[in-house]
Amino acid sequence: MWLKHLSVLNFKNYTESFLDFLPETNAFTGQNGSGKTNLLDAIHYLSLCKSFFNPIDSQHIKKGEDWFMVQGEFDRELLCDTVSCSIKKNQKKQFKKNKKEYGRLADHIGQFPLVMISPNDTSIIMEGSEERRKFIDNVISQTDNRYLDILINYNRILLQRNTLLKNIREKGVFDVGLLEVLNLQLVEFGEQIYARRQQFMEEFLPQFMRYYQFLSDDAEQVTLVYESPLQNKDFLVLLNESLEKDRALERTSVGIHKDDLLFSIHEGMPLKKFGSQGQQKSFLIALKLAQYAFFKDKKQFKPLLLLDDIFDKLDENRTKKLMQLVSEDEFGQLFLTDTDAHRIRRIFEEIGQPIRIFDIQGGQVNGQV
Repeated sequence: MWLKHLSVLNFKNYTESFLDFLPETNAFTGQNGSGKTNLLDAIHYLSLCKSFFNPIDSQHIKKGEDWFMVQGEFDRELLCDTVSCSIKKNQKKQFKKNKKEYGRLADHIGQFPLVMISPNDTSIIMEGSEERRKFIDNVISQTDNRYLDILINYNRILLQRNTLLKNIREKGVFDVGLLEVLNLQLVEFGEQIYARRQQFMEEFLPQFMRYYQFLSDDAEQVTLVYESPLQNKDFLVLLNESLEKDRALERTSVGIHKDDLLFSIHEGMPLKKFGSQGQQKSFLIALKLAQYAFFKDKKQFKPLLLLDDIFDKLDENRTKKLMQLVSEDEFGQLFLTDTDAHRIRRIFEEIGQPIRIFDIQGGQVNGQV
């Protein structure tokens, strides 16, 4: 699968731009703030119906305008699909494939899979467990629509249970029968999610280790461990045992919404504290490349790969190894951003791979470099 054309209208700092791409590698170069990353985000919209950076759609409308539209043409096995997303202030988002609007945005997820590597990914390491669960769920959801529905149902029941716990204290009414029903529903959906996450990790982990070892030349040992309360005890038992604690906290303190990924380096030391910036970035890149391999295996075609400011905090050796890796046949179409067009061209000349470089200045595409 590859993106042949992209058009953006009133999107972020762009008034109007049209771009034609190579099926191999395409780069957006220019100074910081010129709009390079905005083009990656437009592509992200076409794949996942939303921005990678900001969930508020209206904030991506160009200042002074009332709407934006992004549109792209995808080619997959000689079949072409036109995907468009349009936003008007104070109106519902319109998302269409071949001019037919989706009834549910969830029905689009996974049709045009994409992996994006960005400096914002550091939140996966540095922030709380919610960011790591989000990473797992986003990967699985793009390959399994049923999982997304189960996750939505779990969160709906969790909200109802938390509301019930708050009402016990506020209103002094404890509906034991309703709590038991909610517990059973939470267990039903939670156990399915737990099983699917376990299965995912079994498939994902070998790919992650392969890519990290490649990027680091086996210079250091890292571990990636999935941790869940359900690993040690039945979910219903956990809910019953934690009832008094949950009543005091007025929220559900156990369940798959507490799952986490543990990242370690140097025989069990937390990556967050003991990994260098280069090691942390290599770890994140390996995570995302493993995500790419997972998508390719499940979809039986190559997703898009987007690399935003990828050369920051990577030494020259790791940079060249990464570019060589993602330019090989294992990967498909690649988009990347950088401030230095000459560096990009030199790297791709050295590895003997074709590339199209677009010069970006102030929200305008000033042709190819």
